[in-house]
Amino acid sequence: MSAATDIPVIAVRGLTKSFEGRKVVSDLDLTVNRGQIYGFLGPNGSGKTTTIRMLCGLLTPDGGSGTCLGYDIRKQAEAIKRQVGYMTQKFGLYEDLTIRENLTFVARVYGLDRVKARVDQALERLGLDERACQLAGKLSGGWKQRLALAACILHEPKLLLLDEPTAGVDPKARRDFWDQIHTLAHEGLTVLVSTHYMDEAERCHEILYIAYGKLLARGTVPAVIAAAHLSAWSVEPIRGDGTEIAALSRQLQQRDGVDMVAPFGAVLHVCGRDEAALDAATRDERIDPRYRWSRVAPSLEDVFIDLMGRSQDNFQ
Repeated sequence: MSAATDIPVIAVRGLTKSFEGRKVVSDLDLTVNRGQIYGFLGPNGSGKTTTIRMLCGLLTPDGGSGTCLGYDIRKQAEAIKRQVGYMTQKFGLYEDLTIRENLTFVARVYGLDRVKARVDQALERLGLDERACQLAGKLSGGWKQRLALAACILHEPKLLLLDEPTAGVDPKARRDFWDQIHTLAHEGLTVLVSTHYMDEAERCHEILYIAYGKLLARGTVPAVIAAAHLSAWSVEPIRGDGTEIAALSRQLQQRDGVDMVAPFGAVLHVCGRDEAALDAATRDERIDPRYRWSRVAPSLEDVFIDLMGRSQDNFQ
């Protein structure tokens, strides 16, 4: 690997941003390497969108410093914008223009050469060529998503910043979208994507968990799960009509040693950060003939819920 590819695509330290006296991002350090897909996780209002906007030059941080694509995030925001593809949560193209007209407009805004060839290539790559003359406003959520991604890669960016791009999209469209993202990453594009879907997070090379402005965890999915030091039991009712499971959940939540109880359908996941304390807290219930208790590995969702429970909402 050359020295150029060794340089992080994103390298920021102490990133801070406040709105109306509320610190939305607090002293955030972040490094992102080339050709990787990074999942950006966290509860609503945790600072993910604000961070993404600071990285791509749309917001100026109150504090901190660093680079994005080798450019200073404070002094060279315009240069960053030209090399980043940013896909917002809300569809941002013109609904009264066709797919082709939207892409042609975006290409001209960027001042690109070979406009028709670039648009044709993007249409074919995202499977939009047969719908090129359809109005954007008539597209379903999945097709709008494809159009937005096509617009993001028209100018051949080096970094994609995707802000909850699959919200409200059906599972088939989500899978197709992620296949495209992995193809782009394989070609050397770096991707930072915020998501609330655990299956999507598990498709990332690394995940970053941010809660109320602070980065709490990062690494591969197995590494983040291991670092949480959670022990877990699965509890399934085998007698009665299942209504007892809700009462059991409330009961367990009051126990010392039980740090998190989460329902998954008719099954409970009961987790604790101290295995011995968790086992002691649940000993009596584990011999109750109404339930089947099984030792399980904690899931990424268990870790996500546990981290949310330990985070303090900085809006309060």
